[in-house]
Amino acid sequence: MSDRIPTEPTTPFADALREAIDARRMTLARLHQRLTDRGNAVSMATLSYWRSGARRPEGAQSLAALADIEDLLGLDSGTLLQRLGPTMRTGPLGSSVFPFDEDSLEQRVHDTFVAMGATYPDPTRELSIHSVTDVGADQRVLRRTTRLVVQGTAGMISAIPFVEITDETPSASPVFTALGGGRIATTHTDPSRTLHGFLFELDRPITSPEATVIEWSAEYPADFPKGDGTGHGISLQSRELLLWTRFHPDAIPTWIEEVEETPSGEVVTPRMLDGATSLHAIRRGFGPGSLGLQWGWEERD
Repeated sequence: MSDRIPTEPTTPFADALREAIDARRMTLARLHQRLTDRGNAVSMATLSYWRSGARRPEGAQSLAALADIEDLLGLDSGTLLQRLGPTMRTGPLGSSVFPFDEDSLEQRVHDTFVAMGATYPDPTRELSIHSVTDVGADQRVLRRTTRLVVQGTAGMISAIPFVEITDETPSASPVFTALGGGRIATTHTDPSRTLHGFLFELDRPITSPEATVIEWSAEYPADFPKGDGTGHGISLQSRELLLWTRFHPDAIPTWIEEVEETPSGEVVTPRMLDGATSLHAIRRGFGPGSLGLQWGWEERD
């Protein structure tokens, strides 16, 4: 074991790399030269960063060099790779785009964020979204439960703003409840009463590019406008977006449509229950944009 005291926070990968280098009594200069001889142009500075834990291999070229490092240090294949853990890169973010094609709505969302003490746009990305909507026997949406894997994209994040949008029908706010990962710190209803916001305060702040899991529900009062759809909009690309709607057996709609809106336009696809009482829509690598399910009980042209 080395008596070197690292000056950077260590990681399982950095610890394993440092111990293997020490065990082989190999200098970084020698390791660098032997990697160069094999065609892996990893700099001395990069090797030093990897050993200290200040950085880690991420790209394809770095991972290829890692396989040669394992061989040069007499390690079994995968010894260092399996200690890397999940990536800490945000990945390509692209431009943040408001998911709905309506300037006045974006302004109201902006104003709601500011009223709750949040910045706009919010410096987070929704990596995974699972949204479950329950429709009661009276054909009204009873509740919507949403579970998210949220990643910070800049700085430290202690709270995340969200909004619930009704279909141009003024209404009282749903009851928002935190089910995991934090608490509801504050709520705000736009003067139009068609947009209701809440600020989800995290159990523990995250620093970009960390991620966390949160879950909440929205319960709709009996006098809430009769719902004929559900959906979720995102301003940055997500890895997975899943909508699942469950209908009471006495409230099976006569028609259902899946609606996808992106900067490229709108795509509407008829869907069928085929005897089931629930329906889901899923997208991977989706966004910015919105995905929705809408339905009705009247005849549809």
